[in-house]
Amino acid sequence: MLLAFSVAPSGTGREDGSVHDAVAAAVTVVRESGLPNKTSSMFTELEGSWDEVFDVVKRATEAVEPFGSRISLVIKADIRPGYEGEIDAKVDRLEQAIKESAD
Repeated sequence: MLLAFSVAPSGTGREDGSVHDAVAAAVTVVRESGLPNKTSSMFTELEGSWDEVFDVVKRATEAVEPFGSRISLVIKADIRPGYEGEIDAKVDRLEQAIKESAD
């Protein structure tokens, strides 16, 4: 399973509205999980079994709890049994298709 998620607190009380400290706490949980992962400016992606991935999302969400009075969690999953290494392979296939269409 590939899963992309975004978790952030609201009601932080910060004048600048920044949530970077909370997001850092969540991303630290993801990175320490040992699962393949990538973080971009909007989402964190990880790859693993259903139970592994959702355990990490739960713990990452819990890591955000101290930073605000509410939490927003957005999840998108690609469930494709029997496939591994897709966190990179999907992008590799996309880049190959773009290259071939340009030729």
